[in-house]
Amino acid sequence: MSRDEIRIHYSGLIIFGAQIIGVVTGLIFTLLLTRNMPTTEYGIWSNIFDWMGYFAFLSGMFPFWVTRFIARGEGGVVRTGLLANLTVGLISVAFYFPLISVITRTFSLSGIYVLVYLVGSVQVINVYLISLFESCLRAIRPQVIGYGFLLEEVCKVMLAFVFIGIMHQVILGAMLSVIIAGLAQTLYYLRLLSWTLRQRIQWNYLKEWLKGSTAILYNAVGTQTASFTIILLFIYGGQTARGEYQAAATFANVVGYSSFLAFALYPRLLARHNLDDVAMSLKTVLMFSIPIVTVVMSMAQSLLTVLKVAYSTATPVLILLTLDIFVVLLSQFYNSLVFGIEKLDENAKIPLRKLVRSKIFGVFTLPYVQAAIALPTVYYVLTRLATGQSVQAAVWVIGINLVVHLGTFLGLYAMLRESVKMPIQWRSVARYLLASAAPAIVLYFAPHPTTLIPTFIMSVGGLALYSVLLLAIDTDARHLIALILQEMREILTGSVPKTGTG
Repeated sequence: MSRDEIRIHYSGLIIFGAQIIGVVTGLIFTLLLTRNMPTTEYGIWSNIFDWMGYFAFLSGMFPFWVTRFIARGEGGVVRTGLLANLTVGLISVAFYFPLISVITRTFSLSGIYVLVYLVGSVQVINVYLISLFESCLRAIRPQVIGYGFLLEEVCKVMLAFVFIGIMHQVILGAMLSVIIAGLAQTLYYLRLLSWTLRQRIQWNYLKEWLKGSTAILYNAVGTQTASFTIILLFIYGGQTARGEYQAAATFANVVGYSSFLAFALYPRLLARHNLDDVAMSLKTVLMFSIPIVTVVMSMAQSLLTVLKVAYSTATPVLILLTLDIFVVLLSQFYNSLVFGIEKLDENAKIPLRKLVRSKIFGVFTLPYVQAAIALPTVYYVLTRLATGQSVQAAVWVIGINLVVHLGTFLGLYAMLRESVKMPIQWRSVARYLLASAAPAIVLYFAPHPTTLIPTFIMSVGGLALYSVLLLAIDTDARHLIALILQEMREILTGSVPKTGTG
């Protein structure tokens, strides 16, 4: 099977299905934390990963080009990329230890918390390896990333039961669970790609990637700068505010999983540009994400109460964060479209001058615009308007980010709509909204449960009602279901190719 034949529905179905199963395993893991941690400690736990992001922000520097080179048929990419990304990861960890020591002293953290921050350095290495391996697999067998994710999730939950439930090591046990599960995922990917490691290292690729990675570094710095709003929330809003934000993110992030339905679109576009693929992928993403948005918003209080009664006051946090993640989802789809049709790096060459003038570089500049608007606004709000009020602080931060994300997305779309067409079928979107309205109204006015099983049943029931209504009014939805059933039959019967690009 040629790389042109990456199957968008098949790959998207596998990965999205894995992510939905991951909702259950992720909820179990989160319940183990929230039921055994005070809100302030959960805020500290979340902050550990905030800081990790600043040491792992270079993890996508080489993988961005690795995906593009593999999708265009270049050889020796995996081994070269592994050497490059592992080297950068080790250098990042070398800076991690002294800087984390300073950070923990600054926030007067001691004992077990310092240990957990330091142990987190191993997870930083995991991030660099997983990022590289997934960039390789995305270009040849994207569906196996779903299997890797499931392996990581199942291992994490099983280990958490041992460390937290049996050994009563809560925050340290949780970190060890994340690290060991990440290592299992890394080894699985390594096994899948082991045959490629026999190919020779291509030093000329490194030269091209280093040139191109100046733009990736530029983007990474901007992205991390823009995300500093969450660090400001921890510093000025308090540990409780950060914990409430993370509790809301547990459910709001489910909206973002819909992006995996179009996960294979990017490498497909690198091989060939077909607007039909884009239209199909966008409709699929919206068909699944819109009802998830409405159900999460309608069930917000119940979902948070399931984690812990104390989090029920963060209902407006979850509602706003759900909308923000939906906007980010649309932005990511459009960005992947921009990246997929850009041809500047064909023939394994990355002309720096063309890169700076490309649409890719324009997308990479957006985080700086977002940071320039959001950071001073968030700082002002947290120090003047929301002092000592954790929920209000989180609401302000998310609201500001939502406005900024929406504004930059609309601005980018307006600038590039003539050259980069995103075919939006508004009639289909209207049907999705109409079908979502009924379950939203029913769930909003129905009695809100406060325990896990009734909340789960009502949420699934809302999605089922949407499905029935949509199938009744939308021909494309019925066609998509037929395609999905066909894909599932092929998966169950084993008739899908297991080698090549999948």
